[in-house]
Parts: sequence; structure tokens; C-alpha cells
Amino acid sequence: MASRTSCLTFLLIVAAAVVPLAVHGNSEGDSLYALRRSLSDPNGVLQSWNPNLVNPCTWFHITCDSNGHVTRLDLGNSNLSGHLVPELGNLEHLQYLELYKNNIEGTIPAELGNLKSLISLDLYNNNLSGVIPPSLGNLKSLIFLRLNDNRLSGRIPKELTDISTLKVVDFSSNDLCGPIPTSGSFQHVPMRNFEKNPRLEGPELMGLASYDINCK
Repeated sequence: MASRTSCLTFLLIVAAAVVPLAVHGNSEGDSLYALRRSLSDPNGVLQSWNPNLVNPCTWFHITCDSNGHVTRLDLGNSNLSGHLVPELGNLEHLQYLELYKNNIEGTIPAELGNLKSLISLDLYNNNLSGVIPPSLGNLKSLIFLRLNDNRLSGRIPKELTDISTLKVVDFSSNDLCGPIPTSGSFQHVPMRNFEKNPRLEGPELMGLASYDINCK
């Protein structure tokens, strides 16, 4: 009897340890699978993304840390098309979001501003449209922000200049408009990283009235 009790106690302890991991794993897996459902994948690069697996760390193109949290999503140059999904904003430990050189359309979800651990956001060479979300200014660990070669429009959010860690910025080859921010982290961004935006009106004139009244 004592042996059965000890065995039951052991199983309960193991279950208590496993359940939180499973819940966290399902949450991140659900977010990633929402992206999978929104994408067309003719080359089958997402074939391993099985929603029945508790832990997405076993999927190809996903990297996790020692605690089982998703830290990298590497799907650059994978011939993917479709849309980004707001569920990506639930990956709170994500450091690298690499989706460059695909055929992804639609807008950049504002929820990406929830990725407080993000170091690199590489969405260049896609067909993204709409505005750059001001919420990206919340990414206080961001170093690389490359959105070039898309169809983005509207202003460059001033909120981005407050990211002190930002080192590499590229918005070239879009349809952005208004002045180019030159304060904060944008002080040393070369003007070539804003070129091929016919409606950009040049560097902002500090202390003077805004001249982006026709920017939409």
C-alpha cells in the first residue's frame, strides 16, 4: 500500500511539473500554427509544423531557449505567400523574426509591438502594404529593422526614433511619405536607406512646422 501511495505521489509531482510546460508550449504552438494557416507553402517548408505536438521546438525553422520558449522564427527566402497574423504578438520571448524575401502581402500587425524581446525584425522583399505601425516603437531591444522593398505607405512613425538600441534601419523602395525623422536613433541612418520612396519629402526640419500635410 505504501508503495502504491509513493508511486501515486511521484506521478502527481511529475504531472504538476509537466502541465505548465504543456500550456506554455500549446500557447506558442497555437500562435505559430495561426501563421501556418495564413500562408501558402508550395515548397513544404512548414510541413513539420504539426499542431498535435505539444512543443513547437521540434518544428523546423523554429529555435527555442533552454526553457522551451520560442526565440527565433527563420523563414527567409522560403517562397511563402499569404498574410501575417496578429497572433505573432503572443510570442513574448521571440528575438528574431525573419520572413524576408517571400511574397507575403497585407499589413504589418500592430501586435508585433508586443514582442518586447525582439532584436531583429526582417520583413524586407515582400509585398507588404499599409502603414508602419507606431506600436513598433515599443520594441526597446530592437537592433535591426529592415522593411525595404515592400509597398508600405504613410509616415515613418516618430516613435521608432526612441528605440535607443536601433542600429540598422532600412525603409528604401516603398511608398512612404512625409519627412524623414532625423532625431534619436535615426541621427546616423544613411539617406540611401530611405531612397526610392517618391513621396518622402526629405529630412525633417527640426523646430519648424511639419510639411507632411499631404501624407496619407
